[in-house]
Amino acid sequence: MTHWETKGRIFDIQRFSIHDGPGIRTIVFLKGCVLRCKWCCNPESQEYRIQKMMVQGEEKIIGKDVTVEEVMETVEKDRPYYQRSGGGLTLSGGESLCQPDFARDLLRAAKERGINTALESMGCAPFSVIEEILPYLDTYLLDIKHMDGEKHREFTGRSNELMLENAEKIAVTGKTNLVIRVPVIPGFNCTKKEIQDIAVFADRLAGVKKIHLLPYHRLGQDKYEGLGRKYELERLLPPENGQMEELREAVRMVSDLECQIGG
Repeated sequence: MTHWETKGRIFDIQRFSIHDGPGIRTIVFLKGCVLRCKWCCNPESQEYRIQKMMVQGEEKIIGKDVTVEEVMETVEKDRPYYQRSGGGLTLSGGESLCQPDFARDLLRAAKERGINTALESMGCAPFSVIEEILPYLDTYLLDIKHMDGEKHREFTGRSNELMLENAEKIAVTGKTNLVIRVPVIPGFNCTKKEIQDIAVFADRLAGVKKIHLLPYHRLGQDKYEGLGRKYELERLLPPENGQMEELREAVRMVSDLECQIGG
């Protein structure tokens, strides 16, 4: 079996995106995640199993088993847009590293076809898994949510030690453009000190030049109802633009990183 025949489970493919990497991109969303972030906007990604979800009053099947070749047929449709914009393929989820062989072989296939690659990930896997992916990865969009392990566990279900260790190891390899991304969640990590702690850590990582602050939004809230689940942060309001600007300035006060709001 070749890597083009490797099978994986996805729940969506989004074309013509201008987020999650440079240029115009096709984002492939993989099923499965090891975290349970209270604010997750893709709760249908968390379970690897195929699920049913109510969407606008109709039952929808969430999850589909596909091969690398089948996904690449969709990805290659927009090659002209990638070439003009510097875009390409981005893997997201869930946590793509929960399907390591499929993620690796998708990225490998894209590189073989001359398509730029990016991975949006929390780095929550053994570093040996990440090492196999790095040769085929142009940009690693790595989430760092908090520097305090216990608070990280309270809001995501797991501590952060492995993610922070992997961030350092990825940076040292110098094999990919490592960008740090921080979901800014009121009540969790939206104080200046909490954001600055992450910025100081990111600024020490070899070769890292950019940090993205991603403001919390409620766009995934209806999905919880569709899955028959309770959304725990239903009273939480997104941070205001002024607060996000203050946090960006706080990053600049303690680091030399290029800081942008959104990603």
